[in-house]
Amino acid sequence: MSTRTVFLLCDLQTKFRSAIYQYNHVVQTTNKMLKIAKLFEISVLATTQNARALGPIDPDVGLPSLGNLHRQTLDKTLFSMSTPEVQQILRDLHTRTVVLMGIESHICILQTAFELKKDFQVYVVADAVSSCNSFEIPIAFDAMRHAGVQVLTSESIGFLLMRDASLPAFKELARIIKESKESTKAAGEALFPKSSM
Repeated sequence: MSTRTVFLLCDLQTKFRSAIYQYNHVVQTTNKMLKIAKLFEISVLATTQNARALGPIDPDVGLPSLGNLHRQTLDKTLFSMSTPEVQQILRDLHTRTVVLMGIESHICILQTAFELKKDFQVYVVADAVSSCNSFEIPIAFDAMRHAGVQVLTSESIGFLLMRDASLPAFKELARIIKESKESTKAAGEALFPKSSM
């Protein structure tokens, strides 16, 4: 995975809490990924979908913990996060790889992945993505894989970024993985019962 990576968080707004399948697990995994972003000094861009009607990013999402690594939260009406503003920031950051998290798998995440695949290597964090209807998730992931998008777990992405256990940051990554072990297992079992992925 490229060192010029940006994490993109799509529309994880409180208004969707009651509608999204296993929403709390998505928030927990997102917060794990934000810790990983902080460890590796990875920039994070977030979007909201029509914030005037649907409200801000859920305050349970730890964006404030990132400080300057949280580059911006941009509002959009497009389903895709690939707005002109997001594209410009990605260019300014000399991005090679994007990592997608958020909702919904078959709409905003799918369209973002398809759009960004033209210019970047795209990864989707399987355990940090959901939809209103659970059956939409594996279908969306399958379509993304066929388009050349890598659909991986939060732990896989953390270790791809780490690459070498001899590096100083490995101890902290191991701590993050260990402290989130139970929530990671619960998210996997809830979002993907009987390995539906």
